[in-house]
Amino acid sequence: MEIVVALALMAAVLFGADRLLLRLESRGRVNWRRNNRRRLSEAPTAELDSMLSGGPATHGRH
Repeated sequence: MEIVVALALMAAVLFGADRLLLRLESRGRVNWRRNNRRRLSEAPTAELDSMLSGGPATHGRH
């Protein structure tokens, strides 16, 4: 019986967290699951790519 209560409590917490994140998304605070999710392949590359390319150092450390 304890495991049923634990699973129900966990489901309620996950449902509440999902609803909270959806509300924050509707206010423009986070991208959760419904609106304008960017594809990672379209995201700009990180500065790490240029540091690992073997070119001259541009990150300020010598």
